[in-house]
Amino acid sequence: MTKYLHTMIRVADPDATVDFFKLIGLEEVRRFDSEQGRFTLIFLAPPGQEGIAEVELTYNWPPEDGGEGEQYSGGRNFGHLAYRVDNIYETCQRLMDAGVTINRPPRDGHMAFVRTPDGISIELLQEGYLEPQEPWASMENTGSW
Repeated sequence: MTKYLHTMIRVADPDATVDFFKLIGLEEVRRFDSEQGRFTLIFLAPPGQEGIAEVELTYNWPPEDGGEGEQYSGGRNFGHLAYRVDNIYETCQRLMDAGVTINRPPRDGHMAFVRTPDGISIELLQEGYLEPQEPWASMENTGSW
């Protein structure tokens, strides 16, 4: 038997990335710091989905010699993470109010794409159906998603 555990993404700024996922509705469920390995693991999940649908943020600490920490760019071999939301318009507005670019607005009331602070593509899908609404219906795409 196979059981899905989690998806891992590497992050350069764990606080910014945790804050981003909180805007979507995920919560931190556990954290592990490894002094010896010089990394932090942060697990996030939607309420009630701990151990079912988690995302693991891996933060590799900067070198002990004070050198610059790792930076990441998106690889095309990784597509996106997807989350169903109760109200896509409210979720996108909350993200925009926090300074997040809506790369693919929810013009159809069903789907939107945004990116984490590290450039990971996130698909937001509406639970059920919402009629198209302005300003979303007329909003153009921004950047890539």
